Amino acid sequence: MRMPLNTAIDSSDSWTGMVPVGDTALAVTDTGGPGIPVLYINGHVASQRHWRRVIAELGPSWRHITYDMRARGRSQISADYSFATNVADVDAVLAARGVHRALVVGWSYGAFVAAHWTSRNPDRAIGAVLVEGAQPHDWIDEIDIEAMRKLWRRLSWVMPLLRPLGMAPRMTAEQMAESNIEVGEIARERVLGPVLDQITVPTRYVNASGSSFGSKGDSQERIRASLHKVVERNPNIAIHAKVPSNHGNILRKDFRVVAEAVGVVAGLGR
Repeated sequence: MRMPLNTAIDSSDSWTGMVPVGDTALAVTDTGGPGIPVLYINGHVASQRHWRRVIAELGPSWRHITYDMRARGRSQISADYSFATNVADVDAVLAARGVHRALVVGWSYGAFVAAHWTSRNPDRAIGAVLVEGAQPHDWIDEIDIEAMRKLWRRLSWVMPLLRPLGMAPRMTAEQMAESNIEVGEIARERVLGPVLDQITVPTRYVNASGSSFGSKGDSQERIRASLHKVVERNPNIAIHAKVPSNHGNILRKDFRVVAEAVGVVAGLGR
């Protein structure tokens, strides 16, 4: 089901369907209701199903809006998978659902998207929860970029097997590699730092422990350590918690902490 963007929205009703955006269409689910709208932004290879535990923990008093990014989950493929497009898609989803102000929650890649959208939209962002992402660090200088491209080419055979599980997008190995390289550039301290400094609404980080896919040694911990400078500069940003789970299973094992952070940002928690 495609929904025209000029259709009047009844926010009391739940809705699931396709929102056309440019050359693609995004799969969107909106629980409806009068509660605070919360928009969930997925990790790089994830789908909206990863948020189900957080949503269940928060319960029906919130309006939950989830969507699959381009070529992820049930969304259609596109000719453009750039970071700028993913940030713009946040506006498209909110506009399609008739939502002007929202609290955004992003995990991993989605945390970068959430941070940029929040920084650019101080009048529309209620606040943000950044889960294990949007940590300014020049990690792209510490890896072999060509080796990253080769890694994604080696993984190309397993991607079709993971797609039914919502763990891989319908993107080529080259597109995946270039997207990861792009986020490495965006994560640079000189690039991401000013974005975070401009955030004027309540923002909380939930950080994991241990490593993530592709990280080596203590590299992930050094990336997380960069946030101390961020919170010192911007009083609107704080680290809500560091949880025992790792980068990949944080939404599964520590969903209650993520939900708690949403409440804090909305002014409803401790």
